[in-house]
Amino acid sequence: MSGALFPHGLSGVIFDCDGVMINSRAANDEFYNRVLAYFGLPPMTPEQEAYSFMATAGQALRHILPERLHGEIDRVTRDEINYQRDILPLLRLMPGFREFAEELHAGGVRMAIATNRTEQGIQRVLDFFALPPYFNPVLTASNAAPKPSPEGALRICADWGVRPRDTLFVGDSPHDKEAAEAAGVTFAAFNGGDLQGRIVAPDFAALGRALAPVLASRH
Repeated sequence: MSGALFPHGLSGVIFDCDGVMINSRAANDEFYNRVLAYFGLPPMTPEQEAYSFMATAGQALRHILPERLHGEIDRVTRDEINYQRDILPLLRLMPGFREFAEELHAGGVRMAIATNRTEQGIQRVLDFFALPPYFNPVLTASNAAPKPSPEGALRICADWGVRPRDTLFVGDSPHDKEAAEAAGVTFAAFNGGDLQGRIVAPDFAALGRALAPVLASRH
């Protein structure tokens, strides 16, 4: 299948962060629920959890907090909720991600990140897991329009000097899919669920198998 998708070869792979590189659902929920608890509000509803997992932190906090509290967001997330101490240790690297990235690197496939985290947020992840410096560029909510905007994917392809159709975007949310398709990038729906893409892979072992023919052709 990958040979048919990439008849001119695979130029590069763009990764979403949360739900793809890392398992952060429990950590994200803990962070937002701590903010709500600080204001004496109940935990997030399932709808709020789903929205917050796809959105930027600012978008999520404005969504789950009453408008009268929006002016408090910066202070509370800076002074009251210690992400580094309380939330970061809850993150888990997605099984097989490091090995998959090593395989791509060995095959000369470029890698980048397009995330709705901030620049500081993704740097914390890269540092916490001591991930190798394979990912360039890294497009975040700090330096590009957040997904579902295709800006990040388009800028990555432009930076690499490659055609979007020769590039793969690995994501786990409708925002990822919208961004990839609007950029003309092939989308791989990752980590299960109902999301569909040109490739559907529940884990990195399955994604590796789907890409095996095109990766083998690079050696």
